[in-house]
Amino acid sequence: MTLAKRIIPCLDVDNGRVVKGVNFTNLVDAGDPVELAKRYGEEGADELTFLDISASVDGRATTLDIVSRTAEQVFIPLTVGGGIRTVEDVNQLLRAGADKVSINTAAIKRPDLINEIADRFGNQVLVLSVDARRAQTKSGFEVTTHGGRESTRLDALEWMQDAVTRGVGEILLNSMDADGTKSGYDIQMIKATRALLSVPIIASGGAGKVSDFADALEAGADALLAASVFHFGTFKISEVKSYLSRAGYSVRD
Repeated sequence: MTLAKRIIPCLDVDNGRVVKGVNFTNLVDAGDPVELAKRYGEEGADELTFLDISASVDGRATTLDIVSRTAEQVFIPLTVGGGIRTVEDVNQLLRAGADKVSINTAAIKRPDLINEIADRFGNQVLVLSVDARRAQTKSGFEVTTHGGRESTRLDALEWMQDAVTRGVGEILLNSMDADGTKSGYDIQMIKATRALLSVPIIASGGAGKVSDFADALEAGADALLAASVFHFGTFKISEVKSYLSRAGYSVRD
């Protein structure tokens, strides 16, 4: 049985509003997170990802109120990330209605956090968000933090391999080079990751036309995350699913 490929709109939330930019700069307001979440649920999104993009930069926790109000409006899996530093942070988010959590900066600072979360809640709730870009590393890709503003000098593929060993159940692979450019997903990065890992890969960054989604699946992605093209009405989730279905991929109605 072939698992259906998932389409996941991403809500990048800054100070209570959904925003979108190019390479995480020149952010434009895209609406209210609760209203957008409800709309995407009705339009056929398979999951939703909610990223509080200023939480780590500001050194604060994810906004629980918005998470709980979003969870009340949607009946599909909700992944929340941003500002998660402890097992207790995860516990609070799951209680507020999140189904999965996405960690990035805190895991890089203290990799044992991955083990702690997986041991307590299981690896099915744990997504590792990897903001990767091309660099002079062993694999040719490095991990960045703070919206791509800071280099960690960590090799992206080595880091993902270590994280999966520690208990990460899924990888959110975000190409910082492609983010917001609408020039297509980073196919080379997806292929390199797929060759190394067996856990599900969510491809993120660069969707601009419906064929980009098929290209990313062909490269080995299991799910496709996008923001701008859905927020600003370039096309609907149903159009992406129809295209993928015609291209021979299994998608949920």
